[in-house]
Amino acid sequence: MGNTDSKLNFRKAVIQLTTKTQPVEATDDAFWDQFWADSTTTVQDVFALVPAAEIRAVREESPSNLATLCYKAVEKLVQGAESGCPTEREKTVVLNCCRMLTRILPYIFEDQDWRGFFWSTVPGAGRAGMDEIDDDEDEGARPLAESLLLAIADLLFCPDFTVQSHKRNGPDSVEDMRSLDSCEYIWEAGVGFAQSPPLNYIHDLNRTELLRLLLTCFSEAMYLPPSSDTSILNPWVTFFCSTENRHALPLFTSLLNVVCAYDPVGYGIPYNHLMFADYREALVEQALQILITTLDHEGVSGPHQAPPPSSLDEQESSGPDNLFVNYLSRIHREEDYDFVLKGLARLLSNPLTTTYLPNSTKKIQFHQEMLVLFWKLCDFNKKFLYFVLKSSDVLDILVPILYYLNDARADQSRVGLMHIGVFILLLLSGERNFGVRLNKPYSLHVTMDIPVFTGTHADLLITVFHKIITSGHQRLQPLFDCLLTIVVNVSPYLKSLSMVAANKLLHLLEAFSTQWYLFSANQNHHLVFFLLEAFNNIIQYQFDGNCNLVYAIIRKRSVFHQLANLPTDTATIHKALQKKKKAPDGISRTSSQETVSMEGSTPAVPAEPGTLKASLVAIPAIDKLTEKSQVSEDGTMVTVSRMDSPPKTTEPDPSASAGASDTESNSGRDNEDVFYTEAEMERRRLSSTSSVSYWNPTPEWALSWKAKLPLQTIMRLLQVLVPQVEKICIDKGLTDESEILKFLQHGTLVGLLPVPHPILIRKYQANAGTAMWFRTYMWGVVYLRNVDPPIWYDTDVRLFEIQRM
Repeated sequence: MGNTDSKLNFRKAVIQLTTKTQPVEATDDAFWDQFWADSTTTVQDVFALVPAAEIRAVREESPSNLATLCYKAVEKLVQGAESGCPTEREKTVVLNCCRMLTRILPYIFEDQDWRGFFWSTVPGAGRAGMDEIDDDEDEGARPLAESLLLAIADLLFCPDFTVQSHKRNGPDSVEDMRSLDSCEYIWEAGVGFAQSPPLNYIHDLNRTELLRLLLTCFSEAMYLPPSSDTSILNPWVTFFCSTENRHALPLFTSLLNVVCAYDPVGYGIPYNHLMFADYREALVEQALQILITTLDHEGVSGPHQAPPPSSLDEQESSGPDNLFVNYLSRIHREEDYDFVLKGLARLLSNPLTTTYLPNSTKKIQFHQEMLVLFWKLCDFNKKFLYFVLKSSDVLDILVPILYYLNDARADQSRVGLMHIGVFILLLLSGERNFGVRLNKPYSLHVTMDIPVFTGTHADLLITVFHKIITSGHQRLQPLFDCLLTIVVNVSPYLKSLSMVAANKLLHLLEAFSTQWYLFSANQNHHLVFFLLEAFNNIIQYQFDGNCNLVYAIIRKRSVFHQLANLPTDTATIHKALQKKKKAPDGISRTSSQETVSMEGSTPAVPAEPGTLKASLVAIPAIDKLTEKSQVSEDGTMVTVSRMDSPPKTTEPDPSASAGASDTESNSGRDNEDVFYTEAEMERRRLSSTSSVSYWNPTPEWALSWKAKLPLQTIMRLLQVLVPQVEKICIDKGLTDESEILKFLQHGTLVGLLPVPHPILIRKYQANAGTAMWFRTYMWGVVYLRNVDPPIWYDTDVRLFEIQRM
């Protein structure tokens, strides 16, 4: 009964706030205390009892009351942070203020006139209330946002509220919050901290509430439209991650350790997640979202990286101002790298675990945030990237990514997941070690709907990529360049492709080299160039072990002859485009010798109708995403400037506005100052394919790139081997391919092929376009994953659009 009464009183207070035409004085504690005094209110109650329409009504009609409500809530948090919340009542007040601010802040952010409100120092209302806060410190002069952020930071290390107290019970047991060294209260063992404090679910719940409020503070970014200006920083994140926050280091360490130490399987008891509530999971989720949003910071890649100190807690003046980025870039001990990598791999692999008992293990849902964190680690800490690639541990990251890519390929609501998975593989493929690691035999057999094969991790990668290209949805077409760039980057190191993978690559070439596909868009021939480059790399550098690929090339030799003799006259081009109008938009999905999928696998399915998705900005073209590097004889990489690209890319393209290489783009989306949403890109693509005037391929254009097709190596191989294979078949009456493979295995082309070309690697490079893509993707994920309570639902976000499938 009491519970119902208290909810009724809370609701009455909300109604009073919305109906009072006169401002309520900040000194009227009896009125304001109604919002946070009740011990039975949950965050779900606050969201239900404070409707969006009423918050907006107060904002428009009684702005001073909304201002005072915010001030009073922050004031209570500041008082709680100073006193250390020794009583249960104070703890309740702090939690209720957190819930109230979490509810209100998005409505402050969505209104441009209110956005600066938390950063004003002399408020129009509620000044008297603020004066009560310890005048010696002159806290009143701080902007409200700063007071709020510092209070949250203090409260996250508050003994007996969010951390274990180190004092024994007694009359003087309250610890002084000002002198408390929070580095002794890090939440979990791991990076820079050896002790693992006992689990306390109350502390976990309280931390989760505070982190949820912190995430809501950071979410102002959602209410600003996409912009290429990387100098615009999020003021909330900038202040929280500055030296003003004395808890920055212990909090960063706590968040990272809580995430990387989490084991959702627990004690290995089947169905344990159905018997016990896992309060740690909610904390891990919030901690992960705080980490990735604080790390949304530009300008630390490559040469700007801070030098590693002798230990993480040494303050260095160098490095970025954002301390979280600074600390992340300076982690350097091997045991710390090992702890982080094993934690990430364990969590990314969690949804892949299959057991004989259906639904018996807990499946986590935050793999997208994990991928963003892995990306940030590799981007900001190059030594971590090299550590990942130093051993075959990188495959523990690769297999889950391939699983997610394959699983999401038909689901348009997960197009962002597809992109980040591909971006990570593009980043890794720029390093030689990644290609070398792919030669490890694949024996895991995670259940995926791909053909059964026996081979290496390279075979798995190629088979999944083939599946994405041939049976993914249309919106994935911009990723084809990236997928094939990854294949080219690793190709010089692949020692032995399986017959399944070799056939998949040949099928892609067959599909991409049809006349209607080559002529139907300005960029389509690039895909053929990528595949030919991959074949050339394998033939020149790994011929000995790749008899399966050589055999597949010989069997499909007509494809190469057709390419070499591609007609480029106007009549042929016109006829091919007429055929295109009749053909479905996409590549041939047949004749790939599709074999039976793995047992127990379920096919990739489209999104359920009604699924919500966040829009994304379009990604830059592949030549903006990567820079070319040439591998020299000693294995070091030398960047190839755009001016002295290899000869094949120097001829200008007559139909383009400016000269571009065969695998570089002139598409409108390269203008990094213009961000199109994917929907706009789709409309532009459809309008461009429907209007012949927009794209009118000419014989000159077709000849310009046909002349540069790198067919010389393959034609020489066919010239030498085809007659030999035919002779064996006739002489021995062979029909069995195993004999032919045996012959090819022991054959050699030494001295018969052209001089090997230098290996060219396209390494990922950060730019304004990808930075903006990551921001929209990350906040879109955060928006959609926070549904209980639905913090941002139905507010006027502008960074992306929320669309219903």
